[in-house]
Amino acid sequence: MTRSIGRMASLVVVVVLALAAPARAEMNPRFAPLKALLGKTWRGDFPVAAGAKPVVDVSRFELALNGQAIRNLHSINQGEYGGESLIVWDKQKQGLVYYYFTTAGFYTTGDMSIEDGALLSHELVKGDADGITEVKGVSRVLPDGRLHVQTQYLKSGAWVPGRDVYYVEDAAATVRFKE
Repeated sequence: MTRSIGRMASLVVVVVLALAAPARAEMNPRFAPLKALLGKTWRGDFPVAAGAKPVVDVSRFELALNGQAIRNLHSINQGEYGGESLIVWDKQKQGLVYYYFTTAGFYTTGDMSIEDGALLSHELVKGDADGITEVKGVSRVLPDGRLHVQTQYLKSGAWVPGRDVYYVEDAAATVRFKE
């Protein structure tokens, strides 16, 4: 009898703890192509000229808004610059759209699509971004697990090369903003 009461009490504790645990968000299935990025922190070292100050970008992707959005936070050089994106499914456009807000005071709105395993992005810049009015990008998780990101900018009416950075997963890296 005592064992039955003990087992029953244990079962009650397990059920109560399970009910008290936060519900795990279900990912919107439209985000499946981005799943390889989720829950990971990535570190990218920008190519710089010899003797120049290193430029390091740390980027983290996570589910947000009960699985109806993906949040990407990133910071360059421990918060010298950074931003936050929210990626959502736009029912009217039948595609992924995103909003990117920066510590530099400008923001962008963009569309994403998937082609041949690559994530293609095109964004319009709102506000003063040093003459940049549009950004196009191609991101791809490579077979070796690295994330390769290439961008180009529309600046003063001409497309110019942007970044060409390889990121590696780095669980010890943290996104930081100035306080």
